[in-house]
Amino acid sequence: MSYQPSYDPNSPQPLVSAAPGNPYSVPGAHSAPHVLVQVPPASGAATASMVFGILGVLGGWCLFGLPCILAVVLGHVGLHETRQGTKSGRGMAVAGLVLGYVFIAPMIAFTIMLFFGGVVGAATPTPTR
Repeated sequence: MSYQPSYDPNSPQPLVSAAPGNPYSVPGAHSAPHVLVQVPPASGAATASMVFGILGVLGGWCLFGLPCILAVVLGHVGLHETRQGTKSGRGMAVAGLVLGYVFIAPMIAFTIMLFFGGVVGAATPTPTR
């Protein structure tokens, strides 16, 4: 039993023709026209909101929640800028808002505990024996 290919190697017309610019084009097939879509510029506030939200998650505890507060403020500014559709980045603004709101309460609680713990520790005398 010998192997026989499913195509005729002696046929004068190849299965795939080498058209200019596309070596894999099929004969008779027309390519779609190239369409250029212009994307509106991204909102800087939305981008900054997402960056500060990520910084708040990673190191907000040592910066007393300041990046989380900035993420919330800039997220609202970014939402306002992207509302009309003249600027893109609405998803980044929402991501910054979510990260800011989720991590702002623990950061504020940590800051308050740190502050009051320091005050109580400094005001309480240490017994010596």
